[in-house]
Amino acid sequence: MKFDSRYQAAVAIIVALFLSARLPQKLTLGPYWVVAALVLVLLLPLLFVGRRMNLRLNRAFSVTLIAIMNVFNLASVVLLILDLTGARKLAHGVGAVDLLRAGSLIWLTNVIVFSLWFWEIDRESGYPDFLFPQLALKDTNPSSIPPSWKPLYLDYLYVSFTNALAFSPTDVMPLTRLAKMLMLIESLISFATVAVVLARSINILNG
Repeated sequence: MKFDSRYQAAVAIIVALFLSARLPQKLTLGPYWVVAALVLVLLLPLLFVGRRMNLRLNRAFSVTLIAIMNVFNLASVVLLILDLTGARKLAHGVGAVDLLRAGSLIWLTNVIVFSLWFWEIDRESGYPDFLFPQLALKDTNPSSIPPSWKPLYLDYLYVSFTNALAFSPTDVMPLTRLAKMLMLIESLISFATVAVVLARSINILNG
């Protein structure tokens, strides 16, 4: 976990765990406490002894933590789609409001998970993975941007939110193949969640 803005990221992780806890049991991959325990076991060392960790170990903890959250949330997406398409025959009798609520929780968790990916990978190779407009303005209009400006976690949260909402980049452009693939996957998950939930909810309301 990066040292700058790591507490912002930690709050986002706790929020994601809270959102996941609000999901029905049928939309989670096993008991909720499993993912919560795994994430906290990795998060606490990163917060309190991360600076003293070997960089490779720190990186391994961070990537593992985000990957765990990603796997559990992706499982919720799959279970939701199977549920709403009738593949598991569990959606009968479920109200549109409940479906929208579950879909919203999964969608918001997806935004947080990919914001963590974006934050974690950017500049790990020594080169930027994302081109923020502030960085471009440093060259064209340096007086408009503080010389010390650099993207922090909240900037990546914004990138993730707009990408999930628009299904494409907005003002921040991906520069590397890894960044492009992550944005592509986030958009696909977001589109699948929104499309299936809305379609099923409209069907229930019209029925």
